[in-house]
Amino acid sequence: MSKGKLFVFSGASGVGKSTVLGRVMDTRKDLVFSVSATTREPRQGEVDGKSYYFITRPQFEQWIAQGEFLEYDEHNDVLYGTPAGQVDEKLEHGNVVLDVDPNGAFNVRKLRPDTTLIFIMPPSWEELERRLRSRGDTSPEQIEKRLARAKWEMEQSPHYDYVVTNDQVETCAAEILKIIADKAD
Repeated sequence: MSKGKLFVFSGASGVGKSTVLGRVMDTRKDLVFSVSATTREPRQGEVDGKSYYFITRPQFEQWIAQGEFLEYDEHNDVLYGTPAGQVDEKLEHGNVVLDVDPNGAFNVRKLRPDTTLIFIMPPSWEELERRLRSRGDTSPEQIEKRLARAKWEMEQSPHYDYVVTNDQVETCAAEILKIIADKAD
């Protein structure tokens, strides 16, 4: 089989990225999701090697020193990163999807210029804010932090190859499937 293509997705918290990507991956069986490494503890139901690679901070730092990551970042004292070897192995068998923030997307692009960057945008700022506030599992302080971060992330969207609006999950997924077909088939 020929080598697959790498697709990087970004979008602000609350944009519905996980839902859209789930629909896309259910439709295209040749897509494989890249598993990230993290230094945080597993949450209930998460499985090592499937949800994340759960590793210690010293191990993560060793991997950084050895150049093992395509990209990595730290959020709230927790490290997250995309192991390059795991992505390369998966690319030998199909197309690979990464879900990372804009900094991660741009770092991947530096190392893999043929990567396709896709940003998922909310239909409006008001709708994004409504979605975040209606979750009911986030403190007002966290919501404000996420909104500030979302503003910055959305400002990065012009640097992506494609910007797709998630007004309706089916429509957004169909647009992304067309992009993937154009690039991968």
